[in-house]
Amino acid sequence: MSIYEGKKVLITGASTGIGYALAEELAKRGAEVLITARSRNKLEALAQKITDAGGAVRIFVEDLSLPGSGMKLYDQVKIAGINIDILINNAGYGRWGNLTSHERDDYSKMLQLNVTTLTDLCHLFIPDMVTQGGGGIINVGSMASLSPIPYASVYSSSKAYVLMFSEAIRYEYRDQGIKVMALLPGGTESEFAKVATEKSEKLSQRYREGSTSGTGMQTSHEVALECLEAFEKNKQYILCGGKNRFLFMITKFMSRQRVLEMVGGMFKKVAA
Repeated sequence: MSIYEGKKVLITGASTGIGYALAEELAKRGAEVLITARSRNKLEALAQKITDAGGAVRIFVEDLSLPGSGMKLYDQVKIAGINIDILINNAGYGRWGNLTSHERDDYSKMLQLNVTTLTDLCHLFIPDMVTQGGGGIINVGSMASLSPIPYASVYSSSKAYVLMFSEAIRYEYRDQGIKVMALLPGGTESEFAKVATEKSEKLSQRYREGSTSGTGMQTSHEVALECLEAFEKNKQYILCGGKNRFLFMITKFMSRQRVLEMVGGMFKKVAA
């Protein structure tokens, strides 16, 4: 029997990509999935697909890049009379380019989504989980959580926060039945890159060229499968993809300066 059988799982950013794949896979495993994003049409299409396959799903529409949105989502869930068992903070986006390529307001919106709302939702739902006698949280970071990324400086810093925060609260609540894991995908075939480069046709073109040159990106479905398997094993974090794990292992033998030069050179080809 799956550990997800009968569980109520809230997934943010579920309308596309990894969140979409997680919703599908969890529903297959017998969970009731609570999906949220800002696009009702996309959520309804996913909900219909899950329902047609015999799964249980509910929709909560919320733009989590707005201040106070975490509290609004929490209130929606509580008004519906639902106590969630697992929270998956998947919603997030990035920007590529040098620091001044994007406006401060854009970065503020990104940090609200990637950092502040994620923190708010953990802060809001953890007390309920403690009262229930346990629960689980999966916070979606990135391979970028592991190193500063030139030309994605704000994004990589926000994802470093996700990893450090997840590991810290995992320790704090480990004796209260709450499992916390950070999911660290590498390059993934999803809407992420489209959003990250949407304000620059040059970046979009370079990414398209890179993504068709044998980079070996994982699919969202592959990431979702690795995520759920790792969470069952109560992993502290999971870096997805064998190639990504090999690359990270190599960096352990390098100085931080050398890693910075290597990563900077890689990203400059796409984002500079």
